[in-house]
Amino acid sequence: MERTKVIVGLGSCGIAAGAGKVYEKIKALQIAENLDFELKKTSCIGMCYREPLVEVIDSTGSYLYGGINEDKAIEVIDKHVTHHEPIREYVVKTDIFDTEDNDFIDNQIKIALRNCGFIDPEEISEYEKRGGYNAIRKIAENNISRLDVIQTMLGSGLRGRGGGGFPTGLKWKFANNNKSTDKYIICNADEGDPGAFMDRSLLEGDPHSVLEGMIIGAYAIEANHGVIYCRAEYPLAIKRLNIAIDQARGKGYLGTNLFGIHGFDFDLYIKEGAGAFVCGEETALIASVEGERGMPRKRPPFPAESGLWGKPTNINNVETFANVPWIIINGAEAYAKYGTNKSKGTKVFALAGKVKRSGLVEVPMGISIRDVIFKLGGGIQGDKKFKAVQLGGPSGGCIPEHLSDTQVDYDSVNATGAIMGSGGMVVMDETTCMVDIARFFLDFTQKESCGKCTFCRIGTRRMLEVLNRIIDGKGKEGDIEVLEELAYQIKDNSLCGLGQTAPNPVLTTLKYFRNEYEAHIRDKKCPAKACKQLLTYEVIPDKCTGCMICAMKCPVKAIDGERKKVHFIHQEICTKCGECYSRCKFEAIMVS
Repeated sequence: MERTKVIVGLGSCGIAAGAGKVYEKIKALQIAENLDFELKKTSCIGMCYREPLVEVIDSTGSYLYGGINEDKAIEVIDKHVTHHEPIREYVVKTDIFDTEDNDFIDNQIKIALRNCGFIDPEEISEYEKRGGYNAIRKIAENNISRLDVIQTMLGSGLRGRGGGGFPTGLKWKFANNNKSTDKYIICNADEGDPGAFMDRSLLEGDPHSVLEGMIIGAYAIEANHGVIYCRAEYPLAIKRLNIAIDQARGKGYLGTNLFGIHGFDFDLYIKEGAGAFVCGEETALIASVEGERGMPRKRPPFPAESGLWGKPTNINNVETFANVPWIIINGAEAYAKYGTNKSKGTKVFALAGKVKRSGLVEVPMGISIRDVIFKLGGGIQGDKKFKAVQLGGPSGGCIPEHLSDTQVDYDSVNATGAIMGSGGMVVMDETTCMVDIARFFLDFTQKESCGKCTFCRIGTRRMLEVLNRIIDGKGKEGDIEVLEELAYQIKDNSLCGLGQTAPNPVLTTLKYFRNEYEAHIRDKKCPAKACKQLLTYEVIPDKCTGCMICAMKCPVKAIDGERKKVHFIHQEICTKCGECYSRCKFEAIMVS
């Protein structure tokens, strides 16, 4: 009979929620009471909304516990591990009985995330036990040619998961066609998309799958040098990557004549980036690796012809490489059976915002936005009305509720004005102001502009000034037309993807929520009641009891009134802080 296993999720999200303390508490308890169970670590399991997570695997099955603090950890060890009595109310996922969280896991198809939450990412043996490095062995032992590997990628339909969606096999073919004896392959792990924490989670939870994907890519294009470009703000990912690289070298998976393939020499290193959003663009990333400021370069020449240090270079992102070993083992058809005609396989999304179940999900291409939000995400927090979803990160677009049956694939998403990006999916409810959302994302991209292009550098700033004016109640007729004109000029004249997509949040909100812009400009009102400067707080006479709480809590003494008499708010003094509204127990403050 196998020993009971206790596994603690120690990804960045879990550690931030207190999982490190939970692990240490369980470890101390095990030592103090000489308890017989195996204590293990894993990384992000995906259920970020339930962190910290602790899994107990015993003779009856697997039980995943959520929201476990130090006190609950002691209870789990005592009741479940010691006395074999699972604590049903803490369980968020098990095969033994149904839970309210089952839909979050059961509606996923995990290929890129196949090992995350199942292995200790710092132990190469655990990756190997789940078939790790068997894909490159299959290539070596069966003498599969480089062109056949590329053909497998083409047949699978895998497209780059970094946002552009360029066919991976075609990209590899271009690099392979260049017969230079000195080539590079780069993994972009620095994307600044809010959804790109999935890349961090993959590196933290399954670094060897990315390494193996890079090794296979290097074989296919005959590269002998590799670089993982990872932002320095991901210290745990970098730590685990370094461990994985050392382990791979120790087993001969990096070096010379790899896997018995004569002349196949490949090694790699990590380049820590400064976290610039613009370095999601290939040529800007290359410039940064070379020690220059991260700024895009004119193309052609494309990286496949002249990239890092002027050598032929192929760049894919973390999620793309993580899919590669699975495709080699299972075949192109097995991967292509998921998805739609032009968007094959699965896609990882970071589900966030006003959704009940936020976290990391992997779903087949072609699933509807509605199903992701309501089946996996459990719907909107507080059962409020679903309004829109921001898809594609800061440079993405806002898709309204009436288009929520849109399939999640490259072409369908692009048709809405949004982009797939690297997988950020931010859900918004009826309390979200779409003008403010557009301003929020444009503020980010404007600050992240490298400044090389006049249209991007100055145009986004002019757009931001207009949006700030509208939100402050100073909008004027013609502002919408100015925003549109600037947006198209920036899109059409910027050198790289940052500038070309930066106006998307504004353009999509103008397209689907133009009435909100008009209300801000013409009526000086925010329909969502979110823009502070456009709000008016007033006392409802029939509900006011004269309790005086609002008057006492008003920081600027804008409220007059005697005890047990109706109060009055002086609008010329009111700073619109909302303190009276939040403090009133009788719902006697009206916001308009």
